[in-house]
Amino acid sequence: MIKVVTDSTAYLPQDVVEQRDIRVIPLNVLFGTKSYHEGVDIGYDQFYRMLAEADELPTTSQPAPGDFLAVYSELVEAGHEVISIHISSGISGTVDSALQAQKMLPDPDRVSVVDSLSASIGLELIVRAALDAIDAGKSRSEIVPSLEQLSEQLRIYFVVNTLEYLHKGGRIGGASALLGTMLQFKPILFLKDGKIEPFGKVRTKRKAVTRLLDIIEEQVGTQSIGKVGVTHALVPDEAEALVQELRQRLDCNDCYVSQTGPVIGTHTGPGLLGIAVYTAG
Repeated sequence: MIKVVTDSTAYLPQDVVEQRDIRVIPLNVLFGTKSYHEGVDIGYDQFYRMLAEADELPTTSQPAPGDFLAVYSELVEAGHEVISIHISSGISGTVDSALQAQKMLPDPDRVSVVDSLSASIGLELIVRAALDAIDAGKSRSEIVPSLEQLSEQLRIYFVVNTLEYLHKGGRIGGASALLGTMLQFKPILFLKDGKIEPFGKVRTKRKAVTRLLDIIEEQVGTQSIGKVGVTHALVPDEAEALVQELRQRLDCNDCYVSQTGPVIGTHTGPGLLGIAVYTAG
């Protein structure tokens, strides 16, 4: 049997994790000298309260190779094959930790590590695609290349209230070119080759959301939707409104919605709205 491993930045619903026996490796959030395992000993609401009250922004860190090794060893010893899908190597060292752990196994060929080139809702969509492929009876040798192709195809665009968090967290990438104008504009960002890059800027959040929809509609064109998802940080009403507009524009019935948690929220701050989509076929 093929088992899926991912990390906490996929922000999967707990019922999906339990029903599909997905192993979730937590990343870490550090407030000063205090470290928390995302999704284990710090919740979303608690994190955003602490973020609002913090004198200094928290930092984040990837899991240790040993965290992966323990999970891989258990699954392989139980006779399973493993597909391990993780946050983009362009913004985290998580994939590197996973690869280090894979090499420590007596039989490393039983584990495949996939760089999602994404995070949050984008990572969730790729995990869900893996589950669909497993349900369809495909082999690991068939699934992994399709996930790698999907990772390159997936489009993820987002708007943040401020670039302050990305800048101070060192994840700003090419979006640093927008820093000088952010008092007057809202930045629209996207992931390109797994790294954060600027796409544009508009004057208000409402216009930014409209532009997000325009971008997705232009990117998709007349192609059929594979999966689409929306993520947010503390703005559930805005996320729901975005979902309704996506359904109208793209004629898609299924749209996954998640709240971005502590690790990604450390770098985006509250107010994040994002869309991830890939086309069928």
